[in-house]
Amino acid sequence: MKQTKRIMEFAQYVSLNVMGMIGLSCYILADTFFVSKGLGTNGLAALNLAIPIYSFVNGSGLMIGMGGGIRYSIRQGQKEGEEANRVFTCAVYLAAVFAVFFVLLGIGCPGEIVRAFGADEHVYEMARTYLQVILLFAPAFLLNNVLLCFVRNDGAPQLSMAAMIGGSLSNIVLDWVFIFPCGMGIFGAAFATGLAPIISMLILSLHFIRRKNRFRFVGRWYGKLSGGILSGGVPSLVTEASSGLVMIVLNGIIMSLEGNVGVAAYGVIANLSLVVVSVYTGIAQGIQPIMSRDWGSGKRAEISATLKYALILMLIVSVSVYGGMFVFASQIAGIFNSEGNALLQEIATEGLRLYFTACPFVGCNIILSVYFTSTDRPRPAHIISILRGFFVIVPMAYLLAWAGGIQGVWCAFPATELLVAIIGLGFFKYYQNAPAGDLEEKGDQWEAS
Repeated sequence: MKQTKRIMEFAQYVSLNVMGMIGLSCYILADTFFVSKGLGTNGLAALNLAIPIYSFVNGSGLMIGMGGGIRYSIRQGQKEGEEANRVFTCAVYLAAVFAVFFVLLGIGCPGEIVRAFGADEHVYEMARTYLQVILLFAPAFLLNNVLLCFVRNDGAPQLSMAAMIGGSLSNIVLDWVFIFPCGMGIFGAAFATGLAPIISMLILSLHFIRRKNRFRFVGRWYGKLSGGILSGGVPSLVTEASSGLVMIVLNGIIMSLEGNVGVAAYGVIANLSLVVVSVYTGIAQGIQPIMSRDWGSGKRAEISATLKYALILMLIVSVSVYGGMFVFASQIAGIFNSEGNALLQEIATEGLRLYFTACPFVGCNIILSVYFTSTDRPRPAHIISILRGFFVIVPMAYLLAWAGGIQGVWCAFPATELLVAIIGLGFFKYYQNAPAGDLEEKGDQWEAS
């Protein structure tokens, strides 16, 4: 009976979060599809040059939201309601600080950023426009991610999912309206994406209107909590930001190998990858409230069971996704190849079949990172995240590109994720075998740091 209840709770939280995260990831996928239809190869290349910064904006919001949500759930599990309110308040202030930074970038130097990322005269203006609009809407992206995480950790995963899907659907509809009937081009795509989190927050406001919220903004800044929030959310930031970093590095390498057509092909692969990664992120975010609550309540066996369910589901998803990508790679590439460019079709088809061999390793790394942070042990999560996001992928990309050209580029991602997965499983084995007293790092020490 107890196990059945556990499985049902797992299924509820994970299914809702997976659906919501898929919806959220469609922000950019919708832009990719409609831009490819409306603006062709150059528009697709411009979009791909600007998207890495969106990943940093979104990742910053997830860092604050996930880190805050973890601390909030642990405090609620410990029946410390007032401290939970302070966590939420601190998270809102942190979001405001990051928002100011991104808005200043949007006002001051969007052109310089896209030039640094490799934009030439054919795509510069479109890339600059898209990036500037996204940066100016950064406050909405950040606050939406914070509210999504807190509402989900406050026992309302259904509403969190509805908000994510509602925002995504509005983006898809507005993309079509702004690009085609209104003829607003790349600006229309960016504007539609910027409005989506605002619509999402309007849906989330029902949690407060109905007085279902157990958290509230208490006004005062609690700076000592910032370290714990940011520490717990770093893996979420790196998961998102690493996508942006990988795109920046690979865009540069691919530009030198295949030009704008190669960058456009990579745009198809990278944006589909965001959707796949969102499934794993949805699984991880789904188990986070359960694990954090159980950790705060001292239920260690229940945590192990939840982790096992998550990894089994991840493997099923990975096999299904890669099978679909391998069999239908050509058809998938064709959806985004409105001009019928033969070179783009060839590069994208081959890339899909090689790049997505990473699926099970990506899923394992994301779930293990959230497992460690949810159980108040952020150090191994930080190591996993930093290795896969920075220290391994960059040299691996250059090394394999030198050795195997464009095929080597596609293999860099799975090779990196495989290596990091081996390291992550090593951490897990160590923590499982070590004495419990040596491993239960207390959140207070992170909050004070």
